[in-house]
Amino acid sequence: MTIRLPAPDGTTRAYAPRTEPLALSATGPLTSRTVFSAAHVVADPYADTTPDSPAAVDWDATLAFRRHLWSHGLGVAEAMDTAQRGMGLDWAGAAELIRRSAAEARSVGGRIACGVGTDQLTGPATLAEIRTAYEEQLAVVEESGARAVLMASRALAAAAKGPEDYLDLYGHLLRQAGDPVILHWLGPMFDPALDGYWGSPDLDAATETFLDVIAAHPDKVDGIKVSLLDARREVALRRRLPVGVRCYTGDDFHYPELIAGDEQGFSHALLGVFDPLGPLAAEAVRTLDTGDTEGFREILDPTVALSRHLFQPPTRFYKTGVVFLAWLAGHQDHFTMVGGLQSARSLPHLARAYELADGLGLFPDPARAESRMRSLLTVYGVPQ
Repeated sequence: MTIRLPAPDGTTRAYAPRTEPLALSATGPLTSRTVFSAAHVVADPYADTTPDSPAAVDWDATLAFRRHLWSHGLGVAEAMDTAQRGMGLDWAGAAELIRRSAAEARSVGGRIACGVGTDQLTGPATLAEIRTAYEEQLAVVEESGARAVLMASRALAAAAKGPEDYLDLYGHLLRQAGDPVILHWLGPMFDPALDGYWGSPDLDAATETFLDVIAAHPDKVDGIKVSLLDARREVALRRRLPVGVRCYTGDDFHYPELIAGDEQGFSHALLGVFDPLGPLAAEAVRTLDTGDTEGFREILDPTVALSRHLFQPPTRFYKTGVVFLAWLAGHQDHFTMVGGLQSARSLPHLARAYELADGLGLFPDPARAESRMRSLLTVYGVPQ
């Protein structure tokens, strides 16, 4: 049986869904790489909200998805961009998410790192106010027992006059942090408000400032998370890191080659695309754990087409595809997002995401995924 999927040119095409999911081996710990999946939040579809309302979160489904990721040996990167920070989830919601997820991580022995930002600031802010906002969030994460990820700040990008402001502010935060943190460099393709981060729109100059921050406090930096979608730049950057400082790739276009690495090193991972790819990504890393780099690439390379599709411009709307695939896979009962972001991608885009994910065998129950896809197509008036 086939399903008719809409194409960008207004036509439809027949697609024959697969009937069996991809067969995966038993789960177990990952040993050769530290791998985090940046996880999405599940909205409460029954909440009477508007796009301007605080996020209404289905906590049971949200935490269940995190248990799914932990069960496959992945870490959870919590309250990050994938969780719609600044795109539907405000700081009050993020703080609750951090507390609940960190407690859940303790109960199951899961690895967790949580985003620290300044999104409680809703307008122009001074550098002193930005520092206070970071400190407030850092305290919440440290009190939860999770590792902190110092996220890029829209407020800092707007207020900083140059590299010295980044050096001063990050230096203060690193001195204050109780444990080593992960520094996060999110490029403007993910958030246009972060253009010119680290004091310059010139990425070479920005890289030097970023490295200066790390060099001044290497004992307080567990690693860096780089989301610039530039593999060559990431490799060059990781080769300049102090000994003991990890590079966590955030490159959703080139992750297989960056994680596999070369004779001079490799990247660990902190990736939004590992939300829908979780079990398959874990399978690939377990293969890499045995020293089988070729087998690792054979598993993970075919997923890049899906990732590039989900993260196509405007890249910041990749969350819509991530939640859509979670619904098709049965991890939640609806395709609703906080802030109404389910409308951020077109039907042809979602149809192609379904086709690519189904081709990879990502859906535990392909028949259920097909049924849900058909129900969406019916809502949009696509004849079958």
